[in-house]
Amino acid sequence: MARAQRDWTPEVFTTAAREAGFELDEAQRAAAARLLRLGAHTAGRRSRFRAKPTRGVYVWGPVGRGKSWLVDTFFDAVPVSRKRRVHFHEFFREFHARYAAHRHERRACDRAVRDLLGDYRLVCFDEFHVHDPGDATIMAKVVNSLFAQRITLVATSNYPPSGLLPNPIFHHLVEPLAATLESALDIVEVAGPQDYRRTHRPGTPAAEFERGRYLWPGTGSQLSDAGLVAPAAAERHRIVLGGRAVTARAVRGESVWFDFADLCDAPYSTIDYLTLADRFRTWTLTGLPPLATTNRDAAQRFANLVDVLYDRDRRLELIAAASPAETLTGDSLPLDIQRTASRLALLSVRAERYEPGTPVTATPDTFDTAFTRAAAPGDRSTAAPS
Repeated sequence: MARAQRDWTPEVFTTAAREAGFELDEAQRAAAARLLRLGAHTAGRRSRFRAKPTRGVYVWGPVGRGKSWLVDTFFDAVPVSRKRRVHFHEFFREFHARYAAHRHERRACDRAVRDLLGDYRLVCFDEFHVHDPGDATIMAKVVNSLFAQRITLVATSNYPPSGLLPNPIFHHLVEPLAATLESALDIVEVAGPQDYRRTHRPGTPAAEFERGRYLWPGTGSQLSDAGLVAPAAAERHRIVLGGRAVTARAVRGESVWFDFADLCDAPYSTIDYLTLADRFRTWTLTGLPPLATTNRDAAQRFANLVDVLYDRDRRLELIAAASPAETLTGDSLPLDIQRTASRLALLSVRAERYEPGTPVTATPDTFDTAFTRAAAPGDRSTAAPS
């Protein structure tokens, strides 16, 4: 759903919050104040080539605290013509493509950044993160190139710069990037008490993703009651992704059926999921197991897939073997399990034990069991080094 264009005034955030039916909490007010100062300074610059680089803002905190909303409101209203907001997954896909085009040239990274962002004065990255050790060094070069071109950066993240790439075995690889971010940006934490993704205001239209469902255990009668027709064997379809392919259980126009084993157990990347999300608007994923019973790479790919479908606003029908709490509980879960759970909580839950046709809206408790287990003192696999 398109956001309304707003005038740039000191009240832009409070007005937007009031129209959305809530009041800014203390952490949101502090972040809004810093973004207001940045907006006033950025809008007043006549030439980025004569001015010193503008100090940007890095907004981080737990899922659902309004980070993206704050930056969306800022981006929509700030009177800067050459600006771009992009989800980090999408930017990284574009960057890899441009980097490949320049890979035999000197300063290939700078050329790729200039191709993608060189015409912009302001860039906003949503959900900035680094989980792959190989990406840490690349991202340090990207960020340094961006600053060298005097582009103002605003980013949202679930992690502070020092918490990026939290695996202690590889964390040292991200330290140069973290140091650059901390020296060039104001680090603002937004960690209010309420998860706004769990609150849906009556009368507001749901996003397409929110129209999806979580069904378990996925019996034939349950699928039939939900209006889902399981694919026949003859419907299996190979979808080409660059130089390889993925097998779908069915392709029906803009709708696609996948099995977890085909899509997440195989080494497909977030870039592959983005390509598929661009093609298909309605997704059904069957065979979702409790994540603790699958390998960690497959579980992380599932989390990446949920990120992509949420950001692209694709409807997701998720067919699981167990309840949401059981699916997301266990050791060695994806690094962003809290964000995954927060997003899946937007789906309506239908379980076999309920009367057919009766949707059960997920509550925070439905998904939050995984949070406690993932953060238990005995499991340090995802903890950032002290």
